[in-house]
Amino acid sequence: MNYIATEIPDVWIIEPQVFADARGYFMETWRESDFNAHIGREVHFVQDNQSLSSRGVLRGLHYQRGSASQAKLVRVLQGVVVDVAVDLRQSSPTFGRYVMVELSEENKRQLFIPRGFAHGFQVLSETAVFTYKVDNRYAPEAECSIRYDDPTIGINWPITAPGAVQLSEKDLRHAVSFADAEKF
Repeated sequence: MNYIATEIPDVWIIEPQVFADARGYFMETWRESDFNAHIGREVHFVQDNQSLSSRGVLRGLHYQRGSASQAKLVRVLQGVVVDVAVDLRQSSPTFGRYVMVELSEENKRQLFIPRGFAHGFQVLSETAVFTYKVDNRYAPEAECSIRYDDPTIGINWPITAPGAVQLSEKDLRHAVSFADAEKF
């Protein structure tokens, strides 16, 4: 695995070593001991999640507050997305800033997002299968959402044409501004 630092400390791009031949390919996608050694902390994933989405779907910016906060290791099994992590840690020098990374079945990259971040992604291909590990169970009572288009954060999403961005009813109706969002 190749661990690549991003502009925000603690957020990592992870590139697997891919062994390809005429039969296809093989790659190791995660090994706890190596992962923890490279990111400098112990993370124990307890749940895996997967979604299927179509072009223009934007899921996020989501996080869980308090003791229900989650670290995530995300990747794309099929298709292409842009993935975003927004720093909500008030004591961080990168508070309010974001990292955007393209994840695809071709580049096989993963993104590690620690606790204290909001997370979202937008699908650029016809469809995308997105999967992620989390280090804390899903807790609906702790769920929060920040508006994907909040001007304070200023995320430069690739798909912005009217009607092209597809949001859930929850993100349309209940997402709050960055200013009103609960921080860490």
